Amino acid sequence: MKRIEPNNKISQVMVTLAWLGFLAMLVIGFNRYLEKQSNPNERPDILYAADGSAEVTLVQNRQGHYIADGKINGHWATFILDTGATNLSIPADLAKELMLKEGFPQRTRTANGDITVYRVTLDSVKLGSIQLKNIPAHINPHMAGKEVLLGMSFLKHVDMLQKDQQLTLRLKENASL
Repeated sequence: MKRIEPNNKISQVMVTLAWLGFLAMLVIGFNRYLEKQSNPNERPDILYAADGSAEVTLVQNRQGHYIADGKINGHWATFILDTGATNLSIPADLAKELMLKEGFPQRTRTANGDITVYRVTLDSVKLGSIQLKNIPAHINPHMAGKEVLLGMSFLKHVDMLQKDQQLTLRLKENASL
C-alpha cells in the first residue's frame, strides 16, 4: 500500500481547488454571455438625432424580441417592447419593489384570457434618452418575472424604424415631455 505524503495531499487539494475555481469562472462567464444574448440593450446609450430629437436604437435578442433596460419613476427596470399591449404592464412583485400603489381595478383581455389589473399613472418612464411623464400603466398580479411590457401608452409617443435586427425609436415632435 502506497503511503501519501503530506506534501502530496496538499498538492492534490490545491489542484482540486484550482479546477473548481476554473469551472466556477467558466459558469460565471457563460451565464453573463447568456444574459447578454437575452438583453443586448442593457443601459442603452443616450443619443439625440441631428435635429435634437431624443432617440434610442435597440438590437434584437436571439429570439427576435427587443428588450432593454430603462427607468420607471427613477428606478431601473427591464422592458420588453410590446406593440400589442395597450399600456405598460408591470408585474405585481416588481410594482411592490417600485413602491407603486394599486389603483382602480380594471378588466383587460390578454392572450391568456380576461383578467383584473390595477390602473396606475407613472410619473416618468425613460428608455435611453427618451423620457415621458404621466404614462398610463397597470399592475398585473398575474405576470411572473420582473420584465415590464412596454406597451402603446409609451410607444405611441415615438416613431419606430426597423432595419435589419435594429429598431430605432425617436421621440415624436408633439410628444408630451
